[in-house]
Amino acid sequence: MTTAKDLFVIAIDQGPEHAVGQGDLSLALAGAELIDLVGAGAVTVDGDRVVPGGSPAPDDRLLGEAAERLTRQPPYERIEDWLWRRGRDLAAVYQTALEEDGELTRKRGGRLSFGSERVEPVDSPSRRRAADRWEAKEPVLAALASVVGVDDGRSGDEPGLDDEAVTTVVAAVHDAVMELEAVRQRRTIENAAYANLWRGP
Repeated sequence: MTTAKDLFVIAIDQGPEHAVGQGDLSLALAGAELIDLVGAGAVTVDGDRVVPGGSPAPDDRLLGEAAERLTRQPPYERIEDWLWRRGRDLAAVYQTALEEDGELTRKRGGRLSFGSERVEPVDSPSRRRAADRWEAKEPVLAALASVVGVDDGRSGDEPGLDDEAVTTVVAAVHDAVMELEAVRQRRTIENAAYANLWRGP
């Protein structure tokens, strides 16, 4: 399992009452992929740019896809641009991949059989590994989870990131999620104003 897969499992394991927004999670997954690629030497971070490295991507299909989509010509891509481009609908991509791998199962919510369907992790070594990283407050996983609102009451005990590249990526994910929230709020205000216009005095 990769950091992105662990993050996805932790996010959906919170249950429907603590649901994480798909857009927020997609941006964080893109950041998690980038951090794993940095760790593998497949990319480096130069300022705010993603620079392809000399090492191959880890042996993971989705990380391989991420590596293939890197911009390989100078001036290279800004981290923020990478997050938005790679992150488009990425949560749905991870859900499909994990379902195909048998890591997720679909369950109906509520006591009635026609309740809405939701997915949850199956009890597997991968889920236990993600849970172990989470319980150990592994800094990268905890930081990314916190950005999307999954902190399990840990916000007062911020994880320390000791790698400058990782810190830069996490900060970029945070900024992107905040920007997405600002877009949502603006849209809500515009929709409310439009509704009031039609409703009249």
